[in-house]
Amino acid sequence: MTSGKNDTIRQKHATLVAVHRVVVLLVEPVVGFDAGIAPTLFGAAADADGNPLYEVIACGVDTAPVATTNGYAIVPATGPEALATADTVVVPGTRYRPAREDGVLGPELRAALAAARPGARLVSICTGAFVLAAAGVLDGRPATTHWRFADDLRTRYPEVLVDENVLFVDDGDVLTSAGLAAGIDLCLHIIRRDHGASVANDVARYCVVPPWREGGQAQFIERQSPTDHASTAATRQWALDHLDEALSIEQLARHARMSERTFCRRFREETGQSPGVWVRARRVELARELLETRDLPVEEVARRAGLGSGGNLRHHLRRGLGMSPSSYRKVFQGV
Repeated sequence: MTSGKNDTIRQKHATLVAVHRVVVLLVEPVVGFDAGIAPTLFGAAADADGNPLYEVIACGVDTAPVATTNGYAIVPATGPEALATADTVVVPGTRYRPAREDGVLGPELRAALAAARPGARLVSICTGAFVLAAAGVLDGRPATTHWRFADDLRTRYPEVLVDENVLFVDDGDVLTSAGLAAGIDLCLHIIRRDHGASVANDVARYCVVPPWREGGQAQFIERQSPTDHASTAATRQWALDHLDEALSIEQLARHARMSERTFCRRFREETGQSPGVWVRARRVELARELLETRDLPVEEVARRAGLGSGGNLRHHLRRGLGMSPSSYRKVFQGV
């Protein structure tokens, strides 16, 4: 009996040890919405037997309540010592002035980040990227943040390869997301990477969100032109100005003065997408912009956006948003 009981205890201990520990570092003033994303999604991930796959804990630079940007405070469960045991560290969005405006970290926050376990995966949501950038983590790496603050990040931290046209960037052990709800996309991606699509889909279903969103974060906003200096940037700008024309990979590669193979490889490295997927997403974004701002017939919107026909536009809007062009227009124009 004793031996069997000890075996059971050892098995339970092994299960607990295997659980991946996620520590959410709350940096004051933290964006309240962002602060809840990682605990909600990782906390919902379970194996086939219902066992949790992640342990999630929130910490601060100390144990004092952390003010949010939303009129309330969060009391962290622990201080920065938790970072030394983290498998993944998540930094939610923040208006922390030293990183956002001065390009530095205060001594307490710098010490807290330095205490993170070597090899821990580092993740930022929205403007949490400024904290990682100030710590030097993003130097020479691709990263993203909220589109509204992408130019600030690029100016403040010129060594960071900023791309505001994606929902998230996975650079292996360092991952960054775009604004607000894009943090959900990134956490689902991490769960999918760690445990497969089935677990991620279950979490998405629980949270009542799509398990995967196509396209970048330039949605419901003014279209952004690429401003980085990567090798396909000029061709991307040219493509944005010619979305109503046929844009084959051959044409794009010729414009970039590369072979098709080299162009596709570099394009994916720089955007995280294939040229075809990127062009289609930009066309849908342009169509949405036209529906929001112009009273053009649906067929004309489709033509100007390079989608060919109103039927094709309807297909993409229903697939991505569950809305028809007329319904989409009513939402934004109130007509």
